[in-house]
Amino acid sequence: MSHTTTDESVRGASGTTVPVLAFAGIVVAVMQTLLVPVIKDLPQLLATSPSNATWVLTSTLLSGAVATPIMGRLGDLYGKRRMLVTSLAVMVVGALVSAFTDALLPMIVGRTLQGFAMGAIPLGIGLMRDMLPRERLGSAMALMSSSIGVGGGLALPAAALVAQHADWHALFYGSAGLGVLAIALTLLVVPESPLRAKGTFDLPGALGLSAGLVLFLLPITKGSDWGWSSPATLGLFAAAAVVLGLWGLMELRVAAPLVDLRTTARREVLLTNLASIMVGVSFYVVSLVLPQLLQLPTATGYGLGQSMVVAGLCVAPLGLTMMFTAPVYARLSARYGPRTTLIIGLLVIAVGYGGGLGLMSAAWQTIVTSVLLGAGIGLAYSSLPALIVGAVPASETGAANGLNTLMRSIGTSVSSAVIGMVLADTAHDVGGVAVPTMHGFRVSFLIAAGAVAVGLVLAFFLPSRRPATRPQLRASSEEDANLARAEEALAGFRGRVLAADGSPVARAKVTLIDRHGRQAGATLSAPDGSYALAVPAEGPYVLAARAAGHGPLAHAASHPGERRPVDVDLALPGETVPA
Repeated sequence: MSHTTTDESVRGASGTTVPVLAFAGIVVAVMQTLLVPVIKDLPQLLATSPSNATWVLTSTLLSGAVATPIMGRLGDLYGKRRMLVTSLAVMVVGALVSAFTDALLPMIVGRTLQGFAMGAIPLGIGLMRDMLPRERLGSAMALMSSSIGVGGGLALPAAALVAQHADWHALFYGSAGLGVLAIALTLLVVPESPLRAKGTFDLPGALGLSAGLVLFLLPITKGSDWGWSSPATLGLFAAAAVVLGLWGLMELRVAAPLVDLRTTARREVLLTNLASIMVGVSFYVVSLVLPQLLQLPTATGYGLGQSMVVAGLCVAPLGLTMMFTAPVYARLSARYGPRTTLIIGLLVIAVGYGGGLGLMSAAWQTIVTSVLLGAGIGLAYSSLPALIVGAVPASETGAANGLNTLMRSIGTSVSSAVIGMVLADTAHDVGGVAVPTMHGFRVSFLIAAGAVAVGLVLAFFLPSRRPATRPQLRASSEEDANLARAEEALAGFRGRVLAADGSPVARAKVTLIDRHGRQAGATLSAPDGSYALAVPAEGPYVLAARAAGHGPLAHAASHPGERRPVDVDLALPGETVPA
């Protein structure tokens, strides 16, 4: 499905909209790795046991997973900018709660609120789709999608610097300040999207999904502590299967579900989400392995003996490279399509992990590995929202991208659990302290490479689609920017929307539907009733028009290559006009 923006949406976006949304994404992604530099000190800082201290990280992960699809759906219904600001505000409150405490329970509450902000990333992608013209959309979504990795990568050296030279609570004061700045910039620069989904919020669906996710992710994150074969772990997995199964049956019977499972089951959406899990796994492995390798003492024979800050700086190119791949992705995707770009990204990740097996003996070698993996992960992450946006209706963008972001979170959760178990099982005991081994690091890289191989197989089964032709629309009104692009509609449909009496209808929504029943484009008619729609490929289409005070009509359309005007008549209520 292609997306044609309306004049209202195009005029609403400014040149600073994309950077502000990307900044908001980076701010919320920082929450995921904010405490990594002090994780080993958390039991002492919070006066608790190591197993209890892990809840400070687990709570953020669980709340982020729960909030992501829910906030996406709320954004589709009530306004994406409104929900974006709400997510950031909750994050600021959580950061301040954590900043003022040294006790475990308030810290967990604060960290839970901070994780809630992860819904901001799919909301930002949805805003970009609603506001930006097609030629800017690809690189913008790529930057927003990559903000997950960019924020996580940049947070490591920054947090390490703060933790090494200041009180650790300064981490939370700084993140609260960044959140306030992101809120202010969003309110000043980002307009609200005019698009709204129909229906009401599915509260039972939200509660069911939240319960199922918690039951599923909790044993994944705590399995190493509890034991993978313990009754608690197996019982929670079984409960998750039952709850998510019942939730799925309920969602299929709801008129306006939280997650449209029928849309999610489409091959393109399903395979993209499964590939997202594999990309999430591969991203988190490098974040877990390289900082430990760099900070281990040289007395181990393989540790690189670097400080916390230097280790963070060596891993920082991972996030920076992801940021700089956004324009590269836009060019590759425009030429070859997001499916091919995803495949290229996964191949680069495979090269990074394969080469990384032999690049662990010097700090500069870890930088090379970080750059390679950052480029590959950046291309892969950038491709995912484009594949999702191209397969779902515009009214479901927020919820669909929320679900896709959730899949990445599941991937990072699985990666954290599996790699943590591998490093623990292969560790040496030195004076009562478990020290990771080079063998464990290399096995972790091989696991990441295996995840990439699965992702490649999934990507090859994605449907191949040629990049959509850039829309060139006939100028008919100064007020309609989307009709002022060119002299005529090339490789598309153009015409007028007419009422039953033959008079033109302004601001009617004209929708292009392909032979599979999917939306292939949409636009608004000009004051003189004229419209123009580009199409992604040759083939039969149906044009449907709707306007206030008129009945809808589906009009059989010919192949777009004929380039002839197609007038769409709107019937008055109660009348029928044959297609």
